[in-house]
Amino acid sequence: MAITDALQRKRLRLLLRLFVGILGALVVFRVGYWMIIRADWLRDKASAQWILELPVEPQRGNIEDRNGNILAASVTSNTVVLHPKAISPEELPELVDALALILDIDRETIENKAKKTNYSVVWLDRQISQEQSQLIRELNSSGVSLAEDKKRYYPLGNFLTQVLGFTSVDGEGLEGIESRFDHILHGTPGSIVTETDRDGNPIPGSYEQYKSPIEGNNIKLTIDIAIQSYAEKALDICMQENKAKNAIAIVMDCNTGEILAMVSKPDFDNNEPPRHDIELLRDLTRNISTSNQYEPGSIFRLISLAAALDSNTITSDYETNCPGYYEVEGKKLICWNYEAHGHQGLKEVMQNSCNVVIADIGQKMGVNTLYKYLNDFGLGVKSNIELYGEASGTIISPKYIEEDNLTKIVNGQSISLTPLQLVSAVSAIVNGGDLMKPMIIKEETSPRNEIIQSFGSEKIQSVISYNTSILLNEMLVSTVEYGNGYNVRIDGYKIGGMSSTSQKYDEDGYIVKDKHVASFIAAAPMNNPQIVVLVIVDEPETEQHYGSLIAAPYVKMIMEDALPYLSIMSDVSTITQRDSIILPDVIGMSVSEAESTLRRLGIDSIVEGYEGKIAKQLPKEGSNIDSNKKVMMYLEKEDDQNIGQIVDVPNLVDLGVVEANNALLKIGLKIRVNGVGSVVISQYPSADSDAYIDDVVIVTVGYPENDEE
Repeated sequence: MAITDALQRKRLRLLLRLFVGILGALVVFRVGYWMIIRADWLRDKASAQWILELPVEPQRGNIEDRNGNILAASVTSNTVVLHPKAISPEELPELVDALALILDIDRETIENKAKKTNYSVVWLDRQISQEQSQLIRELNSSGVSLAEDKKRYYPLGNFLTQVLGFTSVDGEGLEGIESRFDHILHGTPGSIVTETDRDGNPIPGSYEQYKSPIEGNNIKLTIDIAIQSYAEKALDICMQENKAKNAIAIVMDCNTGEILAMVSKPDFDNNEPPRHDIELLRDLTRNISTSNQYEPGSIFRLISLAAALDSNTITSDYETNCPGYYEVEGKKLICWNYEAHGHQGLKEVMQNSCNVVIADIGQKMGVNTLYKYLNDFGLGVKSNIELYGEASGTIISPKYIEEDNLTKIVNGQSISLTPLQLVSAVSAIVNGGDLMKPMIIKEETSPRNEIIQSFGSEKIQSVISYNTSILLNEMLVSTVEYGNGYNVRIDGYKIGGMSSTSQKYDEDGYIVKDKHVASFIAAAPMNNPQIVVLVIVDEPETEQHYGSLIAAPYVKMIMEDALPYLSIMSDVSTITQRDSIILPDVIGMSVSEAESTLRRLGIDSIVEGYEGKIAKQLPKEGSNIDSNKKVMMYLEKEDDQNIGQIVDVPNLVDLGVVEANNALLKIGLKIRVNGVGSVVISQYPSADSDAYIDDVVIVTVGYPENDEE
């Protein structure tokens, strides 16, 4: 029995030692685990309780124009930080009331954040004003402090809106260049690390560490702030006068592909983007110069002729006859003016924008040749400009092309381009034949303005020969001088250009009645082309919708400012001397006969009416007329009761536009307004001239000498 008890006690001691050993091993293992394996975690947890780390945002890089003018910059602002553990229950109501008044934040929001005592700091408001910052300091409360923050600032407001884009309140690029080059502009954040007590309050005189942020680099654009301002001003006037859905303008250096100006209207102030309305913000931030596709219409005939001439489908001495229609696959394509243009050379084809002749040339050229040049001009593919959201355009696959498709495509229908693609193609035509890659980024520079990388112009390929380019340039000049491009003439400069009026389609592919896109593209100076300017006006709410009337005046506005700015001086030798001419009788002629008769004398004309021969003309036969004036020609109107009734044209000079219109309406005349301004400065026909009932009087408006434009 004694032996058994001794054995049991021995076993118990052994078990106890074993248990103590295992327990000790577990304790040692656990301690080792926390001290070695989880040491970093414990250190971080401890640090989180007695170390406060606040981020310091880096200075975001500037966005500048080609000459270093700042378009977007970051300025210092303050963020309001609450310290809930430092706010006593007695101080809370008074502090909440003061902050609600200063920051215009509802009291409940502030109080809820101030009661989050499980947090050392709580962010309350971002990017407050200097006045608000001073009032916060004057509270002299340990429960609230200011942290340095950065705010993005656009000094010119509504300027280059879609290209620049904007940032979030956290300084992250959201749209445009701000988003595309956020990795370059943003920089690397820094921090402030300081010791705190158990309540999260900074300990005076304690350990503090500051890690400097690394500033972002700058982006320099190819945009020229002056030329951009000319284009912005012109389109602001355009939108006001035409009440258009939207409008764009692009100015390109045709020899380098650099974008000097790019405007999309409507727009907004980048300092205050409409963040509250996501759909509106999405619409206004789309850069329609690169993301929208549209049927180019008549302007595309320039590209078709370039392909035909360069491929030797036709030659420079090509002449043909326009019978008023072109028949293909049993379908008739009617000439746009509903009458035959008759015998024409290539210049006349361009001046008349004759769709019938272009259709015939397209059939001679064939699908394969045309598509070779479409590809060479970079159509149907993205240009890879340094902007997000670029569209590629739409071109029907050549295997699906039928003859009637071909006649439409060469006339700018059944094909869609972006405005940027059109500008690039026309630049290649006028610069001697070289397609240049469109570019909007010029340089990346350091905060000390050291060049990190530079982006030079890039030639993609030669599309047409130099001789073809010269020939087409002559045609473009003749279109401005003798065709429908007269509204871009600038004395002392040789301008070349073309207009277009395009149709719009609904979702089912049907033409939408009374909705058009008016456009005009021009290059200058044509003796040595430097710039190409395109203006497109979408859905103008005007009686007339022709590109030569709606878009051309704004191309002229831009060029009148841009050419002298670029040190392209006017040449007196290019100013056409216009002598007095005795006006012939054109009554009874067809439109084409009358236009041809007047054009040979160097006289431009305007046609009113829809069909028939010339029924009347102003001024009358035998009148002396300066060749810089236009002859009004009126087609036959069978249902016009007042045809032949003559009235005296009143004096409209110095009247406002509304007054002038009312004066004409009283005697049965209509008004057509050219120019921009508040009063009439000239009129045609002049005061006391004879006019027929329902005639149109053309007035040019401007500003009185003491008015500011």
